[in-house]
Amino acid sequence: MEEIILNDHNKQEYPPMHTCEHIINQTMIRLFGCGRSISAHIERKKSKLDYRLETCPTEEEVKKLEQTVNEVIAQHLSIITEFITQEEAKGRFDLARLPEDASKTVRVVKVGDYDECLCIGIHVNNTSEIGTFKIISHDWNEENKCWRIRFKLV
Repeated sequence: MEEIILNDHNKQEYPPMHTCEHIINQTMIRLFGCGRSISAHIERKKSKLDYRLETCPTEEEVKKLEQTVNEVIAQHLSIITEFITQEEAKGRFDLARLPEDASKTVRVVKVGDYDECLCIGIHVNNTSEIGTFKIISHDWNEENKCWRIRFKLV
C-alpha cells in the first residue's frame, strides 16, 4: 500500500469541539441553505463560527439549531475517515479552501451519514464523546450579512 502524505496541521483542536463544528456546519446548511462557516475560532472553553446569511435568524431558529445539533450528537454516530485524491474530491467538495501546496491526497472526515468534509483536524471517535452543545450568544452584522454564534460544550 502506498504511504499517504498529507500537509502538516498547524493547529491543536479540542477534538469534541472540533467534531461539533462539523455537525453545526452541516446543520446550518440544512436549516438555512448557507455554506459552511466562513470563519472559525475553535477552543476548549468556548468557540465561535461566522456564517454568510441573507437575514438574521430568529430566536426560534437559533433554538432549532441548538436542538438539532444536540439531536445529532445524541445519535452516537461514528466518526470515520477516508483518503481520496484531489481529483476524486472535485465536484464532491469545495476545494477553494485548500492551500495551493495541498497534498494530492486529501482526508475526508465523516460524521455518520450526517456530514462529510475535507479536514486534517483531530476528532472524537463517536459523537457520544462531545457532550451537549450550548449557544452562549449570537449577533448579526447587517452590513456584511454575517451571523456569528458563540458556543460551548457542557
